[in-house]
Amino acid sequence: MSSPSPAAVSLYDARPFFEKALQFGVKNGLLDQARLDTMADDAPKGMVQIARYFGNENLRPELEKAKDRLVNLVSLYLEQTSHGDLKVAAESLRDYSFLSHSKGGSEMLKRLIVMPKNSHFGMNERGGFTDKHIPLLAKWSLRSLADYQLELAQRSQVAQVVDAAIWLADSLGLSATDLEDAGKDAEAVIRTALLMSATRHTDMPDWVAFEKIIVGLRKKKAGVLLALPLPKNLPITFKPVVQAVRQSVQLDLTKILDAALPIRKLFDQTPAFMGRYFWLEDGLSEVQDYDDANAKAWEKATDGHHDDGSLLTLFLGVAAGSPPKTWLTEKGASALIRKIRKNGWQPDLAHQYIHAQAPVQHQEGYAQLWTAFCDEAQHTLQSDSDYKLNDALALLRRECHVK
Repeated sequence: MSSPSPAAVSLYDARPFFEKALQFGVKNGLLDQARLDTMADDAPKGMVQIARYFGNENLRPELEKAKDRLVNLVSLYLEQTSHGDLKVAAESLRDYSFLSHSKGGSEMLKRLIVMPKNSHFGMNERGGFTDKHIPLLAKWSLRSLADYQLELAQRSQVAQVVDAAIWLADSLGLSATDLEDAGKDAEAVIRTALLMSATRHTDMPDWVAFEKIIVGLRKKKAGVLLALPLPKNLPITFKPVVQAVRQSVQLDLTKILDAALPIRKLFDQTPAFMGRYFWLEDGLSEVQDYDDANAKAWEKATDGHHDDGSLLTLFLGVAAGSPPKTWLTEKGASALIRKIRKNGWQPDLAHQYIHAQAPVQHQEGYAQLWTAFCDEAQHTLQSDSDYKLNDALALLRRECHVK
């Protein structure tokens, strides 16, 4: 049987990469005795420094573990930066100090540790390596290059998504700090940014604005959105991740554009859509929007008439179970009185109407106006002795709006 090739044997070489590079350098004349002596002098110093950093340099077990960490850190740095080329690694050992390679490995791991693990802004801290990360560094300092590279690939992908979301948010007037405070997924930010770009909006929306944009899209049927062009000036490095998220928006369009689905229920109450899109939480804006909508509805209900007579006519119709109007003809007034005398009236219905429909700042005044009218009018409106309606009609002509 033929012997295995050197390449095949090397696949099973479990020695630390530093040791392989060291032996390669000695064998090929890249590392002389002076350089070896220098490394031999530096190694104990590095072990003590590492033992002190992670624990106690006076304990033998800690020093033993520090030796393993030192060799592994140097190996990580050499293999990663040389891409596994022993000649390049040996030349690095020749040109730079042993401890600088250990520091290089440590810096690699520190950068890895502070990279985001997921794309949720509320679960990642932006900033550098601090003392609280030391326990993680202790674990990673004994991990293999394969573990490092796998983790680096995963975190790099997440970082791309996060950075793309930050860039898009910034183009819409929102900072990274704002995103952290909001604590939403980066993909949600990207999805909303794509909708804003496609509809030519230049600001990140709050809920009120977001809802109006969706209403507008539904009215237009938004066939143009099927293409969902990427935002202008999007850096090329972000295009792959934004394109991937764009596909998810395109899949959502069928529901987004379905006018039969209430917008708030779809985006904020449907499990598959909750947290999927981003908008600024602005309670004041929502209250203002509610007040504006309420004011418009009230203007429509009152036909813009806010005098006491028009309002009392409106409230009287509600209490009698008739269509609310701000004015009555003589014939309509007589019919309303007869209805009240036949079926009775419910003044509380008018109070409920006031609290449900009237602008908040006027509700108390309107309620007092209605209560005073009821106290005065109740007997007259329901009197059996006023069979010709003369007193009741006189009351309505005086207090209400009768043409």
